[in-house]
Amino acid sequence: MTDPKSISIQDYSYLLPSGRIAVHPLPERDASKLLVYKNGEIRQDVYQNIAEYIPGQALLIFNDTKVIKARIRFQKSSGGTIEVFCLEPYDAINEYSSVMCKKGSVKWKCMIGGVGKWKEGKLTMELTVGGLLWAISARLIEKLSDAFVVEFSWAPANLGFAEVLEKFGDIPLPPYIKRKAEKEDTERYQTIYASEEGSVAAPTAGLHFTETVFSSLAKKNINTNFVTLHVGAGTFKPVKAATMKHHEMHAEWIDANKKFIENLIAQLDKTIIAVGTTSLRTLESLFWMGVKASINPQIKELNISQWEVYEEPLLNTCFSTKESLTALLNWLVNNKQERLFTQSQILIAPGYRFKVANAIITNFHQPQSTLLLLVAAAIGNEWHKVYEYALQND
Repeated sequence: MTDPKSISIQDYSYLLPSGRIAVHPLPERDASKLLVYKNGEIRQDVYQNIAEYIPGQALLIFNDTKVIKARIRFQKSSGGTIEVFCLEPYDAINEYSSVMCKKGSVKWKCMIGGVGKWKEGKLTMELTVGGLLWAISARLIEKLSDAFVVEFSWAPANLGFAEVLEKFGDIPLPPYIKRKAEKEDTERYQTIYASEEGSVAAPTAGLHFTETVFSSLAKKNINTNFVTLHVGAGTFKPVKAATMKHHEMHAEWIDANKKFIENLIAQLDKTIIAVGTTSLRTLESLFWMGVKASINPQIKELNISQWEVYEEPLLNTCFSTKESLTALLNWLVNNKQERLFTQSQILIAPGYRFKVANAIITNFHQPQSTLLLLVAAAIGNEWHKVYEYALQND
């Protein structure tokens, strides 16, 4: 078995001309070209016809996270701009919705563009909403190894943080989209089923799904279910280390309720398809969390770190997917919890053996990225053929 730690990221590179990256979405979400890879064969179609390639009775798992307007640009009196990008809450949390509803002030872990220009204590921005003056201020609290801690405060203080971001923030487009956010991005860089606020990047595979596509899935009795993984900016983090053992994977928040896990257990005999890398990482993380609960039913934290699924004691355990997910369900019951809210740092790379998902619907990924490693874990060296075909056929 390939040791993921020894992987050289140079082996997962390809030539990607900038002109092959769509800067704007197509007018119709489901008009995008579709490449279908199965058993070494490649076919092409359009997204609107995706149901034709999915077995009847299959189960599609979607990530229903919602992108927040996480990018706030403060204008200095001197005319310069300082951009504060909200990554994730800094204080301990037990659910995202309470953070997004928090009133008055909140601390977040942030990236800052132009931090060297941040000389004054507070940055402030004002605007008038419905005849009322709204204001948001940012204060730099602490420098971390990979980010900064920023305290936001605002007025009126009875507003929730989500309301404040909605007015003062911009949709954070991926770094490979070389343009400023526009009005249409508020709607188009969001899946039509997004509901749980907390992501700073969209689960992009889901962007192509329309009511028409969902209708075609229903006609084939293809089931759908929704789980939440809040996508962090780390999903775009480039791999700068020569080998993967020196790369630190980003952690992301998973939110899965008991009903979701029960439904998953009931349909394990179906073809389970993850819509997007975030859904896939969530499904696989839930399996390993169940293994941890099986090994130690008294365990208090079920988070998954970067390498532990490749190491003892998890590596050579022989739990079936049903046994593992049932143990996870029992753990929730025993701990009187209706939902699992925890972090996963799982790195899925060649050498990984999938436990829950049978297929993935995903967009194409950047060279030398952890997302490309995930695709290679699924189809091996055939990823070269798939990506070459995609580039040659637009």
